[in-house]
Amino acid sequence: MPVLPAARGPISAALLDALPKEPGTLQAVGVGDSGEALTDDDLQLALYCCYELHYRGWDGVDERWEWDLGLLGLRADLEAQFEAALVARLGPVDGPPVDHTRMDLALREIGAADDSPSLSQHLARSGTREQFEELVLHRSAYQLKEADPHTWAIPRLTGGPKAALVEIQADEYGGGRPDRLHSRLFADTMDSLGLDATYGAHLDRLPGATLATVNLTSMLGLHRRLRGALVGHLALYEIGSAVPSRRYADGLRRLGVDDPRALEFYLEHVAADAVHEAVAGVDMAGGLARDEPPLGAQVLWGARALVLVEGAMAREVWAAWSRGDSSLRHELVVAA
Repeated sequence: MPVLPAARGPISAALLDALPKEPGTLQAVGVGDSGEALTDDDLQLALYCCYELHYRGWDGVDERWEWDLGLLGLRADLEAQFEAALVARLGPVDGPPVDHTRMDLALREIGAADDSPSLSQHLARSGTREQFEELVLHRSAYQLKEADPHTWAIPRLTGGPKAALVEIQADEYGGGRPDRLHSRLFADTMDSLGLDATYGAHLDRLPGATLATVNLTSMLGLHRRLRGALVGHLALYEIGSAVPSRRYADGLRRLGVDDPRALEFYLEHVAADAVHEAVAGVDMAGGLARDEPPLGAQVLWGARALVLVEGAMAREVWAAWSRGDSSLRHELVVAA
């Protein structure tokens, strides 16, 4: 189990003060409105800590906190702010039915319209070893639990879309081989680069924008009403993964890293996601829009949400690198 992180403000401080105690002891926390919910350190850390109770839990924290009513109330308030910030940028989650026959094309158009800095292109061409390692740490928050949030969609789908999702997830989980789990392959990459691959080890160094990329997937996965958005998130992730993965592998080779354990995670995604593209875009996302027309617009919303939060993180990272600075948090901010 990961160790509880340091607080970053009044919300996370109240939550982290309560979690080592008995469930039921969390006092009411005023969430307010940060105005920057997509990148707010305090809000995103608190939400991440709430969600982690549904994954591996926390060292020294009673597992009954997972369904504690006070904690769920706080989580709902945090989610409301997070979702409101997404809706303010993307419009409503739900909308009129879309043409399921062009779902794959519509998803690709969303990906092509992304104008955020290409970190994969930078690392392939001119990025430093230190910058590559920084990005690996950013990605560790998601990649070390890769596939798990999307798996929550399996019992919420039926027929063709369900079968397509299971086909994708089977590869994500290594086809039954523990050493081929994509999360394991990413841990191998971290090990080969000399980075601590312990689950949750770098949480204190990850800014709110990075945590938001994980929190988005957790929020979509935990709410049945957002299952269409979760499918859209996964579909675009699969469609857009092969090219960046190839660039990351090229970047490692350019930097003189030829350890197969460092490269395998990226090479696996070049091969696997090239196959997953059609399954995700046509069979899973298109099939869901066909079988449940009201969810078609939600699928596209989930894809746009992915682009939005990933773009926010990429811009923060790129801004730091452009200044010659680290994109990670330099010091721990603890609430008074």
